[in-house]
Amino acid sequence: MEYRNLGKSGLKVPVLSLGTGTFGGTNEFFQRWGQTDVSEATRLTDICLERGVNFFDTANVYSIGDSEIVLGKALKGKREKSIISTKATFQMGEHPNERGSSRFHLMNALEDSLRRLDTDYIDLYLMHGFDQNTPIEETLRTLDNMIKSGKVRYIGCSNFASWQLMKSLSISEKLNLEKYIVYQGYYSLIGRDYEQELMPLLEDQKMGLMVWSPLGWGRLTGKIKRGMEMKGGRIKSGGDIGAPPVENEFLLNVVDVLEKISNEIGKSIPQIAINWLLQNKTVSNIVIGARNEKQLLSNIDSVGWSLSKEHLDLLNNISEQTPIYPHWVGER
Repeated sequence: MEYRNLGKSGLKVPVLSLGTGTFGGTNEFFQRWGQTDVSEATRLTDICLERGVNFFDTANVYSIGDSEIVLGKALKGKREKSIISTKATFQMGEHPNERGSSRFHLMNALEDSLRRLDTDYIDLYLMHGFDQNTPIEETLRTLDNMIKSGKVRYIGCSNFASWQLMKSLSISEKLNLEKYIVYQGYYSLIGRDYEQELMPLLEDQKMGLMVWSPLGWGRLTGKIKRGMEMKGGRIKSGGDIGAPPVENEFLLNVVDVLEKISNEIGKSIPQIAINWLLQNKTVSNIVIGARNEKQLLSNIDSVGWSLSKEHLDLLNNISEQTPIYPHWVGER
């Protein structure tokens, strides 16, 4: 397993982590991801640890806490060998203070996550989204205090716009507070928006990227091909709710190239799609999902080899997206 620094921190993490959105599966929004119970979760986490994937990503909102509970039970007796990231911000109950990044909500959310995960500390605590109703300084001071308390070791954020991230970093620097070291965001061969605003920012600020949904909501698993009827799976069962739209011809063109490369090098379509992401120097980690052992082992085998320049060029060219304004100015 390859290890990289998590952003500019000294923490070494495997380039793959196991996402646990399928653990629990009792939340209406996330139930289509899967319903992995403690027994299966324990087997999956054991396989990960055996293969050097000791990083596990969850969130309080996944199955409204059940994902954290299942992960905590699966890692019982193995906590010291593991790195855990979890998140807070999104709605956890009907009360207006059961969401957001206020001091009130975050302090409660952290204690709840610690209890559900059955641990004394969180290795990486992420803001799941930007809260426009809370002063950024309030959020950052709260997170800084969490690190000083020893209950959180590193902080990061997810799904922020570039200006929201840069403003947060600026306030942390101005007030001498702990900074976000990693950004967790969507990035795939069929979703390269990240490259236009966020990637230059992360490079400049020496932050790392944790990629979520590297297979584009299951569209790059090999189950969608030109002329092929869609088989059962996450998308056909409705599990792509919330996914950004992708033009069908663009998707099929990308899959055509993935299939061509797959036939040439003997790697699967999802393995190639994940390996392509690893060639980006801002990527610290890729969050992979797995419903079963076969999927997990296949995804882990995305590491330990590299695509050739020729194949990278093919993928880069076929998946290229039109720059948004103002990035196209001066390019014509």
